[in-house]
Amino acid sequence: CGLLTSITLAAVAVFLLITQFLKLQRVRRQFPPGPVPLPILGTLIQLKFQLNHTPYCLKLAKTHGNIFTLWFGWAPVVILNGFEAVKDGMTTHPEDVSGRPVSPIALALMDAGIMLATGHTWKQQRRFALKTLRNLGLGKRGLEHRVQEEAHYLVDFFASMKGKPVDPSFALFHSVSNVICAVVYGHRFSREDESFHELIKATEHIFKFGGSFIHHVSELSVAFFWIRQRVIQELLGKSFRMNEPRSTYNEDNMVYSINDLFLGGSETSSTTLNWGLLYMIILSQTSPIELPYTNAVVHEIQRFSNIISVGMPRMCVRNTTLLGFPLKKGTIILPNIASSLYDPEHWETPRQFNPGHFLDKDGNFVAQEAFLPFSMGHRVCLGEHLARTELFIFFASLLRAFTFRPPEGVTKINTEPRLGGTLQPHPYRVCAIPR
Repeated sequence: CGLLTSITLAAVAVFLLITQFLKLQRVRRQFPPGPVPLPILGTLIQLKFQLNHTPYCLKLAKTHGNIFTLWFGWAPVVILNGFEAVKDGMTTHPEDVSGRPVSPIALALMDAGIMLATGHTWKQQRRFALKTLRNLGLGKRGLEHRVQEEAHYLVDFFASMKGKPVDPSFALFHSVSNVICAVVYGHRFSREDESFHELIKATEHIFKFGGSFIHHVSELSVAFFWIRQRVIQELLGKSFRMNEPRSTYNEDNMVYSINDLFLGGSETSSTTLNWGLLYMIILSQTSPIELPYTNAVVHEIQRFSNIISVGMPRMCVRNTTLLGFPLKKGTIILPNIASSLYDPEHWETPRQFNPGHFLDKDGNFVAQEAFLPFSMGHRVCLGEHLARTELFIFFASLLRAFTFRPPEGVTKINTEPRLGGTLQPHPYRVCAIPR
């Protein structure tokens, strides 16, 4: 009897799997082509369950074209590959693809602010944040002065090490984050401030788990937002009242928007600078560099490090057409930013660190349209101008003051990224030798 029951259950399971497989094949015809999905797993087997699926996406594009579909379980995700596909997909009907998909758990925790919000909340909070940042100095010389002041503190820190080996990650994060802290909190943190160290730990946790399918939202992220809310409320000590129909101007959105500004204004720029110093060690930069070349180096650091990897997903807020394919409202779209930054049609040596990508034959800086580290379209990074200012001033200040070398005896440098919310370098130590 027990054996018969087991056989019956196995037969039912096989029947259900076959039924689901056939149903999935019918559904996939409504989307751009791609690898064959399986029930429950989707195309995760083809991805080899790897979080960094950029290499696989580049390979798929050769077979299926620059728009194709991957399946995460039953959820289809439309991938845009290569600069032209990313540009056309994000700018032809930008309003149609301005949504942000969020898991149900994340939705319960973070249906507010800017980064993960969608629809009316996102529009109103983004507009308010841009206006407020401009009022607080974004794009003005006063903010550049603030960046220069923090760069001075950073130079002093490296000078105090007197050429001894040091892990630069904390110092870089501290200096970069203090710029946005001064803007949104009206307060800069000292290196010894306990509240700041709480923020650092929470940020490390959220980004460590941020790139994981399993731990997209965890108890650590709950703790992160709880700590941040407490610190922000202590610093600001006020709340917003509803002042217009359908207003999202309330204390929750204020806190979450500041969370987003802190994350966007700290982690990405400091990680980029962290990669930059690592590349300078490898290149053995020994003499000060001219400003156009410095600018080219900063841009190449952003391009080559590709810290956001594939980019943040979008969602269709209405039925639309993308590169000739009809897509229904709610479809998730993933613009593969890496495929634009490494597109061989637009970069001479896409897999090599080459500042010449941004220089003409006379050594003048030239912008490149395939340079999309801040994404594009309606959800382009609102802190792009601030990030560009920070990266240039911090990097130029450091290179003007020091030559960066590896510690004595270190001959091999790991340039493989660590996977997470951003692609970060493995911990390393550097010697800042005064010029």
